[in-house]
Amino acid sequence: MSEEMRVTVERLGHRGDGIAEGPIYVPGILPGEVVEGVVDNGVMANPRIVTPVEDRVAPPCRHAKSCGGCQLQHASDAFVEGWKSDVVARALAAQGLETEQRPCITSPAQSRRRAGFSARRTKKGALAGFHAKASDVLIAVPDCKLVRPRLAAALPLAEALAVAGTSRKAELTVQMTDSEAGLDVSVTGGKSIDDDFRVTLAGIAQEYDVARLAWDEEVLTLRPPFQTFGSAQVVPPPGAFLQATQEGEATLLACVSEALNGAKHMLDLFAGCGTFALPLARLGRVHAVEGSKEMVRALDKGWRMAEGVRHVTHEARDLFRNPLLPDELTRFDGVVIDPPRAGAEAQVTQLAKARIPRIAFVSCNPVTFARDAKILTSAGYRLDWVQTVDQFRWSTHVELVAQLTLAKS
Repeated sequence: MSEEMRVTVERLGHRGDGIAEGPIYVPGILPGEVVEGVVDNGVMANPRIVTPVEDRVAPPCRHAKSCGGCQLQHASDAFVEGWKSDVVARALAAQGLETEQRPCITSPAQSRRRAGFSARRTKKGALAGFHAKASDVLIAVPDCKLVRPRLAAALPLAEALAVAGTSRKAELTVQMTDSEAGLDVSVTGGKSIDDDFRVTLAGIAQEYDVARLAWDEEVLTLRPPFQTFGSAQVVPPPGAFLQATQEGEATLLACVSEALNGAKHMLDLFAGCGTFALPLARLGRVHAVEGSKEMVRALDKGWRMAEGVRHVTHEARDLFRNPLLPDELTRFDGVVIDPPRAGAEAQVTQLAKARIPRIAFVSCNPVTFARDAKILTSAGYRLDWVQTVDQFRWSTHVELVAQLTLAKS
């Protein structure tokens, strides 16, 4: 049943929509704003703002209203930083945790070095960009304010790949990463590869000056697309995880280094390609553990070519099914752990038993972080501080890094 209503938005939901009493969900509206519109099944899809708040700003991108890539461009930076800090605070409070919360640090505009574009063929050629909000409609974003200029300028490359490698009924996912040698491109969702198509892909890669082009399992490397971690140059596997911005990575690394200050034999859990392990190896010995064998090989090769780093050992291991046990952990005096969104409950339970003196905890999910931190504090750790980090500017995504130390008995 539809009804014309006037409501006041009270808070933001986890997807960035305003929520009024009811609840009534109002997209694009900030807390404190009064709006009018038709409410249908608890949603006011097209609100008219009656009373705006001071934190409302003009979106810097002309695609903000249609593109689903950003959710919060209509809010001031101060508001978004405060809201993300509040998300962390609420997650901690739900577990009965209190600590020093440092002010949120936000990556600048046009700093995202990796993005997943979608691309489709059209009658006249192809279209590449991001999906519209809650839709499978593609929106072209040639002047995207979120990604690095090199990525924004590479949409014609994604369109060329769609023309060459998919039907009009299919959609490509084109993951682009800005490496120090040029674009690193990984494509999924396209047609099967054969000899003729290999030649076509090679021509596209050369035309658009691509460093590496991966089409499913087929990989064409013109130049190694390396990333720098500390003094090491690492070539990640195609499509591998990488921190979204260099600025955000630097913030996380600085916090991790602070949290592990004084540690001489460190453990890096969910190590990836060495984002933390390789810079930390300038300070002491490091053992890196990661589930992907390909990422472990990339880390090892980067370490062997680096200068000024100490010994880095490693192993490929599924830390969800096979966490390190206390007798394997007690030789370390510092740990950095950076799990995926699900957290690392099984591994954290073993860390709590091992009682390693210092832990740097990096998380992309405040809720699972708080759950895991509660396990550690219940075992005698002190949550010293939490730093909120916003690498995903204008989105609802929240990251953090925290220091935990074993309380002296």
